[in-house]
Amino acid sequence: MPDQAAQLLHLVFGGELDSFENIQFKDVEKLDIVGIFPSYNAAYAAWRAKAQQTVDNAQMRYFIVHMHRLLDPSTEAHSH
Repeated sequence: MPDQAAQLLHLVFGGELDSFENIQFKDVEKLDIVGIFPSYNAAYAAWRAKAQQTVDNAQMRYFIVHMHRLLDPSTEAHSH
């Protein structure tokens, strides 16, 4: 099998926060799981689209989680 580039998975999700001071969601059962993406660029595009859709709700926040860093901490050096 030929060498393939490392798979750097990213999760995009969001929800409405309780307050602006910390990251605590009002209702974790209502989190919006946007998806898992194969690159930071793809995740960023999805994050940006969702953030723009919810711009009128100041307490709605979306995040990108670097899943590859959780699965294999040695990928930390490969930031994107």
